[in-house]
Amino acid sequence: MAGGVDGVEVRQHRALAPAVPIGGCATMRPVTANTDRSPPPSSLSPSEREAALDLCRFVDASPSPFHAAGEAIARLERVGFSGLEERSAWTLAPGDRRWVRRGGTLIAFVVGDAHPALAGFRMIGAHTDSPNLRAKPIAGRVSRGYEQVGVEIYGAPLLSTWLDRDLSLAGRVTLGRGPGRVQSRLVDLQRPIARVANVAIHLNRGVNKDGLVLNEQKHMVPMLGLGDDADLAKILAAELGEDLRDVLAWDLGFYDTLPSTLGGLGEELVFAARLDNLGSSHAAVRALGETAEAHTGPTRLVALYDHEECGSRSATGAAGTVLADVTARIVEAFTGDREAQALPRAMSASLLVSADMAHAVHPNYADQHEPQHAPELGKGLVIKTNANQSYATNGETSAIFATFCKEAGFAPQQFVTRTDLPCGSTIGPITAARLGVATVDVGAPMLSMHSCREMCGSRDVVLAIAAFKAALTVG
Repeated sequence: MAGGVDGVEVRQHRALAPAVPIGGCATMRPVTANTDRSPPPSSLSPSEREAALDLCRFVDASPSPFHAAGEAIARLERVGFSGLEERSAWTLAPGDRRWVRRGGTLIAFVVGDAHPALAGFRMIGAHTDSPNLRAKPIAGRVSRGYEQVGVEIYGAPLLSTWLDRDLSLAGRVTLGRGPGRVQSRLVDLQRPIARVANVAIHLNRGVNKDGLVLNEQKHMVPMLGLGDDADLAKILAAELGEDLRDVLAWDLGFYDTLPSTLGGLGEELVFAARLDNLGSSHAAVRALGETAEAHTGPTRLVALYDHEECGSRSATGAAGTVLADVTARIVEAFTGDREAQALPRAMSASLLVSADMAHAVHPNYADQHEPQHAPELGKGLVIKTNANQSYATNGETSAIFATFCKEAGFAPQQFVTRTDLPCGSTIGPITAARLGVATVDVGAPMLSMHSCREMCGSRDVVLAIAAFKAALTVG
């Protein structure tokens, strides 16, 4: 285990796997290594490639929301941020770089030199969680000689994409430390320990014509191995070096162990898990860290929430109090002002960029898009609009964000769902309604959303960082 963050021990993240040169042949002849062959040239500029590879590192270091918050903290602390405890009184001054953590949720901010009641906040909101398979409290089971782990379906994953993957387990384990005392530690088993095996076509003859229908309770239970001792607590105790009797509870999810990588003939694509929404979280953290030196004007803030994928209704979700609590305390601590109107005044002068990945047009399913609103990979961020407020964008906030994109060197794309299809939602409407803050919903375009393995455009990574930096500092 590596050093702790916020009282929680964090495992050192896995190193990014080296890129594999594109090559090979279609015939069955033996292929011998050609040490003189150079990998094909990348179509990316050095800055584009660096940002895309850094996203890969961020994703691989973040197999759970708790790890994502920890990785964001580690990055911010390298540029001078330090932690705050919610139970402590806060004393803040202009230029302070601080973070506060609540479970898998992180809020980080740089205090501006203007009172928030006058200058407001510039905020970017994203989320740390992704759809996956979560271990049940009593998880171990044995069936037909297989050791298995019972799971709940978290969020709305594309279930079929979780079949035949090399899965590991990560998250938070809570340990007993005496009467009424517990300690939480992060765990990441890192190695492939489980698999949800598909059924052979010989036993499901109609699958390619009739489709694969999966029952969450029956068909999505991962196999750990062969035997009659499926005891998850024993595995965790051994991994953490703890007494089995002290392993009391956990918040654990399975993840695909295949490392993130750049793909496409010219590395113009990112292939990775959890891009929804670690792609936005990564860009937000980079933007805040890279603008931390300047602290003139409003207070700049990034909120990375847990539990967006299941509705945000939790103490750590966007429907909870965490952002309202933190912004109120910043207002109060800034000058010691306890004026009742200070926070509403601050929110009326604020802007929230709700950042969640967007639907790129799919070449094989282009008719699923509204024809005039079909974003493409590699062309920059998307402004998302819905008249029924599934997205919080309005004409004014859309126009404001377009100026940030112009500052970053590109024109934003636009997304509106087909009129005959329902629209998904984000933290944007939830936060806008709770705080009364002007909000725009945006995101980088991607394909395979909610798959176990997703993809986005490499160039969009650096464009997202640039646009978010402008959103935090311009105007």
